[in-house]
Amino acid sequence: MKRDLKSDQDFSAEEVRQIFQLAKKVKEKQKKNEPHEYLKNKSLAMIFQKPSTRTRVSFEVAMTHLGGHALYLNPNDLQLSRGETIADTTRTLSRYVHGIMARVFSHQDILDLARFASVPVINGLSDKFHPCQSLTDIFTIWEKLSYPEKFPNGFTIVFVGDGNNNVTNSLLLLCARLGINFRVGCPKKYQTKTEILELAKADFSKSGSTAEITNDVNQAVKGANVLYTDVWISMGRQDAEKRKKILVPYQVNQRVLSLTKKKTMVMHCLPAHRGEEITDEVIDGPNSIVFDQAENRLHVQKAILIFLLQPKSVVNGGLATPAPK
Repeated sequence: MKRDLKSDQDFSAEEVRQIFQLAKKVKEKQKKNEPHEYLKNKSLAMIFQKPSTRTRVSFEVAMTHLGGHALYLNPNDLQLSRGETIADTTRTLSRYVHGIMARVFSHQDILDLARFASVPVINGLSDKFHPCQSLTDIFTIWEKLSYPEKFPNGFTIVFVGDGNNNVTNSLLLLCARLGINFRVGCPKKYQTKTEILELAKADFSKSGSTAEITNDVNQAVKGANVLYTDVWISMGRQDAEKRKKILVPYQVNQRVLSLTKKKTMVMHCLPAHRGEEITDEVIDGPNSIVFDQAENRLHVQKAILIFLLQPKSVVNGGLATPAPK
């Protein structure tokens, strides 16, 4: 049966660990310039309703390195722009390609794609979740901690800024699944929705980690192992100036960073609006792992693609020998 990645809850904790091991292995192979064509002759349709740098380039390069082919499809390339239904488009694409990745405005589009596709569907970003990003983020932290069997007790990721966006939602769900404490410092107006906390409730209880929402940025960042932020204004929003005024106290700057641990890792999913949610001295400073994080989109997405499109090559998080050319 085909598998999809619609949200962070589509993979179990053990499967996430397998994804991380796969990403580690394919990254090592790339660094050694060793071939890793586990998706030889396979094709990925990439549907983009929103502009993209990291998502488009990383998926396209990933498919090339894996021996496959990626097709970039914007709305003007598809009959969706002329009224064809998602169902009809998806059923057709499923006859041509081995997987579909979509970067969309509405999460419902992801759910519809997954419903009608007979091939795996990957959420490259929706208004509700960004699982490729969160998987990359936690993989990057795991890498920086030298690949521990599990995250240290009390390890805490703190997100500062808009607590009600797709990255925050995905990070919260994944932290709950993996036993990582997650804290959000945000204004009351932009707090994480109760429905997301409810989705994560069982996982937090099982893993023993915690979720906390606070409106006090100084309190939020105390004891942080990771300090994370994202843009205040997502693509398509019409309330930019209003949001900026409310979010100004939640800027990640040197003062805020100084309230955390000395070796706190600073993360941002990019693109960054420098001088708004984060300052130059922090994103370019010694605590920043932002560009390692950006690079790892490539390696983690290779792992996701292999896991979903070629599951027979996955052996306990390792890789079987690729099919001969």
